[in-house]
Amino acid sequence: MYSPRLKEATQVCFQGCCPNPVARGPLPEAEQPITKTSSTLAVCRRNFAATTASSLFPATNFTNHESIPSLQESFGQFIKAYPKYSDTAPVDQIRAREYGHLELSNHVSLDYIGVGLFSQSQVMSRYRSAISSPSSSDFPLFGISFKSVSLKSQLLHGGEGSELESAIKKRIMEFLNISQNDYAMVFTVNRSAAFKLVAESYPYQSSRKLLTFYDHESEALSSMISTSGKRGARVMAAEFKWPRLRIHSAKLRKMVVRKKKKKKQRGLFVFPLQSRMTGASYSYQWMTLAQEHGWHVLLDACALGPKDLDSFGLSLFCPDFLICSFYKVFGEDPTGFGCLFVKKSVVPMLEASAGAGIVSITAAKNDSSSGTTDTELEQMAKLGINEEAAKESIAEKGNMECRCLDHVDSLGLTVISSRSRYLINWVVTAVTKLQHPNRLDSFPLVTIYGPRGKFDRAPALAFNICDWKGEMVEPALVQKLADRNHISLGNGMLHHIWYAEKGDEEKQKLLERSCRAKNRGGSDDHKINVVTAALTYLANFEDVYRLWAFIAQFLDADFVEKERWRYTALNQKTIEV
Repeated sequence: MYSPRLKEATQVCFQGCCPNPVARGPLPEAEQPITKTSSTLAVCRRNFAATTASSLFPATNFTNHESIPSLQESFGQFIKAYPKYSDTAPVDQIRAREYGHLELSNHVSLDYIGVGLFSQSQVMSRYRSAISSPSSSDFPLFGISFKSVSLKSQLLHGGEGSELESAIKKRIMEFLNISQNDYAMVFTVNRSAAFKLVAESYPYQSSRKLLTFYDHESEALSSMISTSGKRGARVMAAEFKWPRLRIHSAKLRKMVVRKKKKKKQRGLFVFPLQSRMTGASYSYQWMTLAQEHGWHVLLDACALGPKDLDSFGLSLFCPDFLICSFYKVFGEDPTGFGCLFVKKSVVPMLEASAGAGIVSITAAKNDSSSGTTDTELEQMAKLGINEEAAKESIAEKGNMECRCLDHVDSLGLTVISSRSRYLINWVVTAVTKLQHPNRLDSFPLVTIYGPRGKFDRAPALAFNICDWKGEMVEPALVQKLADRNHISLGNGMLHHIWYAEKGDEEKQKLLERSCRAKNRGGSDDHKINVVTAALTYLANFEDVYRLWAFIAQFLDADFVEKERWRYTALNQKTIEV
């Protein structure tokens, strides 16, 4: 089967992201639909890795945060390594024109990954003629109202909804390249609600298994597992090999492949193409294998890049369920809603459920289903705008455009994926160059979990910082110190880690470190608490450089204590961990 993902990667290669191609051996059999395509992609991947290794701080380590190159010097080296980054300048233009708050706030937002519906400029301009100093949080572009209806009933009899809801639904399906002839869609209050709705409605009495494919814990997945278990599902999970957290293919294959041919469905296979935490990418052929052996497939698209579904080729694999989520404005208001898509041919097999979490999208106007308050009307009245004109202004929200989606469409997959590839590989390489001083064994400051420099890694990073003694700095503390440096990071828990026997020594070191962390509320033997960073398509070089410069400060053995003292002096209380 020909892979559109391979085709797109090859096109990116031809467009110059990997100059001076060199030969490389074949890819694994599972990724070889066409020999020529596989060979070309192998060349591109190898060349990209070689360029990254040879061009970014070759044979250089930094043991003092004051010795790292300046922003300007680092950017110059970055451009030499990745000259095609200049082709992504339209992203910078959109960022400057439509998301000015990202620069004005001097804050770097690396704590979530996703796509918004609207630009900040769009939100502000809607009321600029009425309010002298508008705030997007004061004027929602839409409202959300809850529905008391089962998922199956909503899919069968819910209709198109309001004009606004129908328009947004159509725009999202167009953006994701999903056919309304094949899939039905519902809005959910968030991503977790979408997962739980599937768990509540899936027929576990006849298809008893739930097989998940995640290297990290998440609230959404935990909710699905808990609900499915209560309904009689046999819950299983893929495992990931230490230390790069590659999928344990042999074990997963045994769980996916059925030993005997049976007509009945095996269960639900929940699969992300990428890890939203470690940045690992997974082969789409796991979906194909699962489908061939009688599994229904739920594709979690929440961690995919803005245009990744264009290269995915949804019509080739046709997952039974697909979940994604949308945010309102990057770096300012990360709230939004989730989207659950269900293949129409699957709807009849669903079971009745409580349906908690299904919502309607409503126009933000002054009525019973509104997200608009009387305060808005009062503010407009004070400015001399009569009530009818105010209501008319608010009602215009029903004709809103999703400008963020328009921007992403205008940029296209090549620009977005290339830009994120350059930025994430630079920061991964940069942090690995930080080494603790005065150590005989060249002890690294940062431990990265998952892929290092890699052509097709996702723009997400899971890591821990270790002090000069080799002990882990608690992720919660790193997160708080980052916030004080105007950087928003996340944290999470890696799990389902498999250790080979030959890795016993490394495993023991990790467990000893984890044991100390566990006493402070950290990891257990099979879970690792980590700091996370994620790049949206609007991220720029300064964002990743500032992350690197912040992490480098931990090379100073007294950095944490200095920050505690400074925080106490400014706030008259100790920092809470």
